[in-house]
Amino acid sequence: MAPKRGGKVAAAPAKKKPEKVVNPLFEKRPKQFGIGGALPPKKDLHRYVKWPKAIRIQRQRRILRQRLKVPPALNQFTKTLDKNLASSLFKLLLKYRPEDRAAKKERLLKRAQAEAEGKTVEAKKPIVVKYGLNHVTYLIEQMLI
Repeated sequence: MAPKRGGKVAAAPAKKKPEKVVNPLFEKRPKQFGIGGALPPKKDLHRYVKWPKAIRIQRQRRILRQRLKVPPALNQFTKTLDKNLASSLFKLLLKYRPEDRAAKKERLLKRAQAEAEGKTVEAKKPIVVKYGLNHVTYLIEQMLI
């Protein structure tokens, strides 16, 4: 059971509001917005505009960048290198450049001649460069795990 409350307190006498004087010349008639009635007021339709595709994409990209958390191993590639570091990086990458057609042709000719003479061929594994954004991302993620 709920606890009982104290007795009723006498209510203060209600104050009478003075009635407004209505001018019969200006009759109040609210607008009817139904079918055949008054036109509704203008709304802000800014959200419902079909924006051009480029604008939609750049807005979506901005929202995604705000929401995504990029691992530091990947985020380092979002900034460009300064000139000194870039030159040293390119020197390093030159050592691991895959062989061009002429080098491949020369290597295969030497191998074919060695096999024709009956010598054992020392097969040096060619340098394979991993490329492609998705592939490189996958490889970096595998290093992190």
